[in-house]
Amino acid sequence: MIYHLFDLLKDCDFPGQGLMNYLSFRAMLATVISMVVSLVAGKRIIAKLQKKQIGETIRDLGLEGQMQKKGTPTMGGVIIIIAILAGVLLVCDLTNIYVRLLLLTTIWCGALGFADDYIKVFKHNKDGLSEKGKLASQLLLGLFIALAMCLNDNIVTDKLVTTIPFVKAHEFDYSWLSPFKGQFGVYCSWGIYMLMIIIVITACSNGTNLTDGMDGLSAGTSAIVGVVLGVLAYLGGNVLNADYLNIMYIPGSGEVAVFLSAFVGALIGFLWYNSYPAQVFMGDTGSLTIGGIIGVSAVLIRKELLLPILCGIFLVESLSVLLQRGYFKYTKRKYGEGKRLFRMAPLHHHYQKENPGAVIQKPAGVLPEAKIVTRFWLIGIILAVATLALLKVR
Repeated sequence: MIYHLFDLLKDCDFPGQGLMNYLSFRAMLATVISMVVSLVAGKRIIAKLQKKQIGETIRDLGLEGQMQKKGTPTMGGVIIIIAILAGVLLVCDLTNIYVRLLLLTTIWCGALGFADDYIKVFKHNKDGLSEKGKLASQLLLGLFIALAMCLNDNIVTDKLVTTIPFVKAHEFDYSWLSPFKGQFGVYCSWGIYMLMIIIVITACSNGTNLTDGMDGLSAGTSAIVGVVLGVLAYLGGNVLNADYLNIMYIPGSGEVAVFLSAFVGALIGFLWYNSYPAQVFMGDTGSLTIGGIIGVSAVLIRKELLLPILCGIFLVESLSVLLQRGYFKYTKRKYGEGKRLFRMAPLHHHYQKENPGAVIQKPAGVLPEAKIVTRFWLIGIILAVATLALLKVR
């Protein structure tokens, strides 16, 4: 709202009138606003969650410090959503198509996660929403974003081209994947591109959800990813920077950088309460929202093919679950007894210390929770730097 107020007063001459014209200033302002809102609102929301006894239900898996978390307030993702919306609504250009799609994503995924948490907490159903129902909602969001990317006239870039490292010009055309030529080949190319968008958004949302298993792990890792995507959005939205780095110029994508600045600010503020030992958990309300925003942001700025590197933590966490389940079913069918590749999945639990006396096969290199989280953050930073460095590798 501040941005649009300054726009209405653009003909007035007063000190600081032109500041809102600078993306960098609005990005910093969005970060500060969201961080402050997250810190202030977080304290009050946590108190209300404690008063209503909205606590996490914990299954005893024999891991160190696990049962001490029982009763910790959950659904703290509401803090993140409120903080993001506060920063975005105040300083973003709300007429921008990319901002509107990201706002839709935030509300959509937030509502989906809230419904899942509500069923778990208030209906006392530990499974929450059915996997099919949750997946269907994520696929529907992905389809909507895909249609918007393909059909909306305000998105003016070459719609089938995206950024990829290691190749000249850093561009990849999805039409290259079409096995057909002519008009049918064009339709096939659009279908491939839309399918990729749906997969990326769904995978990011679920990957972040699986990573949310230790205090500060998902929030800290996601903040690192948000910083890199924000930098890429800012560079891609400036024709001079895009030309220098030889990356795709995307008119209007600078607003994505402002949105992601609010996103990062909200996560940093949330980490004040979510870092070890956590005073609140984000729940699916937060994790699904975070993943959705990351996936949609990457699609909007045409950097979705960089996500396997940038979001390597989420990818490995997801793969560990898939491999664990697949190997267990395979060995059970073949040998009559299921075996596990990892002591526990997702992967972060594989390295976690067990309670004294717990009957769990102890691998080498078990670590305290805080050290696991810190090391995952460090790996996330390495992957973030590598992603940015790849922009100069051809």
